[in-house]
Amino acid sequence: MTQYERMVKGLIYDPGDPEIMAKQLPYQDKLWELNKLKPSDIEGKEKYMKEVFAECGDNCYIELPLRANWGGHHVHFGSNIYANYNLTLVDDGHIYIGDMVMFGPNVTIATANHPINAELRAKALQYNKDVHIGENTWIGANTVIVPGVTIGKNAIIGAGSVVTKDIPDNVVAVGNPCRVLREVSEHDREYYYKDEKIDWENIII
Repeated sequence: MTQYERMVKGLIYDPGDPEIMAKQLPYQDKLWELNKLKPSDIEGKEKYMKEVFAECGDNCYIELPLRANWGGHHVHFGSNIYANYNLTLVDDGHIYIGDMVMFGPNVTIATANHPINAELRAKALQYNKDVHIGENTWIGANTVIVPGVTIGKNAIIGAGSVVTKDIPDNVVAVGNPCRVLREVSEHDREYYYKDEKIDWENIII
């Protein structure tokens, strides 16, 4: 079994293997070109996502710079996704992101991990575990999501959280490590901030 085949299977492998590097470096070069685009070049960003990402739906927008180990080649975007500045995708494994997900600035999603065993780690070996984020979820600024985590739909991850375990649907979760704070409730349909009410009659949906 080649090192690339071991990578794909989620086994411990050598990320510096020549075959792997030969596949990876062209995507990093394409990402370097992406990050030179002007903010107004929306079509250029869309073209990149459609061509390089594993999947990309419609109406997705990213603020540059974007960081990604494989240039986003192992990233699966749904539709209507917004990513603020400095989204970092350690996409050695696959990252699945549902429709209408929003990312605050400086979010990191990692799929790559290193063995705890010192002998293996000294050889710079690693393994990858996929990350899944459900639809209509909001990931707050400076959040870190570690390998193998699943975040449910309609969830809110508070700013600065470190998500080390799965998060269910329809909850607000915060902290390091990230824990469920409460469920999303009818209160959230009436108030948008503390005691400030949502003026539904004036909002165009």
